[in-house]
Amino acid sequence: MFTKKFFKTKDEVEVTFQWPKGESDISSIAVCGEFNDWQPTPMKLNRQKVFTTKIRVPKNSQVQFRYLINEEQWENDGQADSYVWNEFGSENSVIDTVANA
Repeated sequence: MFTKKFFKTKDEVEVTFQWPKGESDISSIAVCGEFNDWQPTPMKLNRQKVFTTKIRVPKNSQVQFRYLINEEQWENDGQADSYVWNEFGSENSVIDTVANA
C-alpha cells in the first residue's frame, strides 16, 4: 500500500510505501520502479511491524513499480492506481501522480 503527499510549491509527490510484515516469513522488502531505474530501494521495518520507505516522484505522471520480497519474489501493490503489462508477461503497479488522482 502507499500514500501520496502533494506539495503546493514543488513539482514532485512524496510517496510512502508500506507493506505489513504480520506473521509472515518476510525478512526483507524493497521497492523497485522507474523512479530508481528498477534498482531495489530497501524498506525498513518499523515498530508497528510494517516495512516502509519514502520516495519522491514527478508530479503529473504515471510511475511503474513493484515490490521485491526476500530478494526473489515480485509482488504488486494491491491498492495501486492501475496496472500495466510488462515485458516479462506480468503486470507492474502504477502510481498516478496527477493532482487529486
